Amino acid sequence: MSVIPKPSVRPANPNFSSGPCSKRPGWSLDALKDAPLGRSHRSAIGKSKLAEAIDLTREVLGVPDDYRVGVVPASDTGAMEIAMWSLLGARPVDLLAWESFGSGWITDVVKQLKLANARCIEAPYGQLPDLGSVDFSHDVVFTWNGTTAGVRVPNADWIPADREGLAICDATSAAFAQDMDFTKLDVVTFSWQKALGGEAAHGMLVLSPRAVERLESYTPDWPMPKIFRLTKDGKLIEGIFKGETINTPSMLCVEDYLDALKWSKSVGGRNALLARADTNLQCLAKWVERTPWVAFLAEKPETVSNTSVCLKIVDPEVLALDDEAQSRFAKGVAALLEAEGVAYDIGSHRDAPAGLRIWTGATVEEADLAVLTQWLDWAFAVQKAAI
Repeated sequence: MSVIPKPSVRPANPNFSSGPCSKRPGWSLDALKDAPLGRSHRSAIGKSKLAEAIDLTREVLGVPDDYRVGVVPASDTGAMEIAMWSLLGARPVDLLAWESFGSGWITDVVKQLKLANARCIEAPYGQLPDLGSVDFSHDVVFTWNGTTAGVRVPNADWIPADREGLAICDATSAAFAQDMDFTKLDVVTFSWQKALGGEAAHGMLVLSPRAVERLESYTPDWPMPKIFRLTKDGKLIEGIFKGETINTPSMLCVEDYLDALKWSKSVGGRNALLARADTNLQCLAKWVERTPWVAFLAEKPETVSNTSVCLKIVDPEVLALDDEAQSRFAKGVAALLEAEGVAYDIGSHRDAPAGLRIWTGATVEEADLAVLTQWLDWAFAVQKAAI
């Protein structure tokens, strides 16, 4: 078998994982030197750091002044569970899903909260469900960007401004990378370890005035765990949205998030972050266009994610293999690149179709993606030669 030559250049940063994602360019442990380690998060300095994280989140994302922004436990999952357990049940709910995380919210609402008036609107990997079928007299739960499918909603035009229900949006791989209209959203959740490359286990919860009104006027039928409680005596616990967290956060992680937010401001803020992610997607899109063996999993160009880019292998010889062999082939491509130290963690999600998933958010450099495409072609050629 002939030897397939390797590319001569390697990415400066091989971290293309879809979560936790790459740290910002130039990051080092020195960025955390001001973390108040060994101090209480309830001390003056602890609360000031958390309040600063909330304020900078609002500033960088452009969250409206009358929306609450809070730090909550357990990453985006915790934020979404808090929102669903606290808000749902007051009216019927439409649940949208086109990949594993949206499907997970359906499971929680239907099988755990056991809401009988829940309607599931689903689509297979690569597609969006019919957004025009959503009933906004209901509450609506959806992911803005389907992380495991690489399929996103193209905009918020399908959400009416005069909706009766609440629009509850899991934005964990969209925030800081995609243009979300907060005026069309009542609950937005995300985590630090996605688009800004922060550390895990902390979530963000953004609430509109309409969501706050629901919290203060509606009490769910089910018991509410302490870690989920946003109200006391029928009133919002305002401290949560001023840096007085529900449980103990890591001040080291808070410092890292602050560093990422300050970097975001230094490169131009929200618009610059969105532009960096769009540029990164275009780098991969140009490669996909000229490469016959690969295609986006997303079927429509306007729905292709600019963060969690999911790819499928469409080479006829590979497609002729059975499903298990196709999965082994894709995993083999990812394993070759990891062994070479040029790309880590780019296999598709375990619940997704066989393929590759490459993070292209703002903390990734376009130059590294350009080099990666050369290595992708090499790894594919090596794998195909072994068929």
